[in-house]
Order: sequence, then structure tokens, then C-alpha cells
Amino acid sequence: MATYPLSEAYADGDVLSASDVNSITEGVNDIAFGVLNAQTASYTLVLTDVAKVVTMTVASANNLTVPPNSSVAFPTGTQVLIYQGGAGQTTIVAGAGVTVRTQTGLKLSGQYAVAGLLKLATNEWVAFGNLTT
Repeated sequence: MATYPLSEAYADGDVLSASDVNSITEGVNDIAFGVLNAQTASYTLVLTDVAKVVTMTVASANNLTVPPNSSVAFPTGTQVLIYQGGAGQTTIVAGAGVTVRTQTGLKLSGQYAVAGLLKLATNEWVAFGNLTT
């Protein structure tokens, strides 16, 4: 994501230059349009999914796979959100050597459910949110 620093701090009532307005607008657009990763089939997470929402808009049952650290070295503390936008139930699947811990299950509970993944250690994740068995 690009950085758009303002040349100075502004207070209420100050007039912004056209350059500063453009910088603010470009920064907001990067944030607003850079957070969704729409998928229409089963999907394996990639490094660019860090801090994004992976939207699973699939009509039939599908999988979201968490790859092993040897394939994709997500930093410890990585968070990824999953949104099941389609009618097909999304199941979180642990890749080879990966452990995904959960209090309930690894299936999103239905259309419009939201769940998250948090990386705790090299090949250890925890899943949370609207999950079922």
C-alpha cells in the first residue's frame, strides 16, 4: 500500500491544497479497495491475504486451505478474515503439517458467516467466529 503523508497537520477550518486532497483520496481508495480478495472456487491462502478479507462466493461446498509455513511463510500474528458470501459452505482445511485449532468446528455456519484465522506459531493457527462442525 502506498503512503501519502500530508505536508503538515491541519486543524478544523484550515483550507487543504489540491495536492493534499488528492493524497488523502488516493490513500483512502487504497484502503477501501485493497482489503477484499474475492474467490469463486476453493482457495489456498497466499501471503497477500494478510489483514484482508477473503470472500468465498461459491454456490457449492468449497475449501479454504491454510498452507504449511514451508509453502507460505506468514508472520506469526497474521490475521485473515473469511466471509462466506455464497450458498456453498466453506470449510477451513489445514494443509500438510498445519494444525488449525478451534473451539467448535472448521465450517463456516452458513451464507453471510464471518470467521477469522490467527497464526500462533510456525504451523499453528486458531480459527474463530461463526463456525460449526
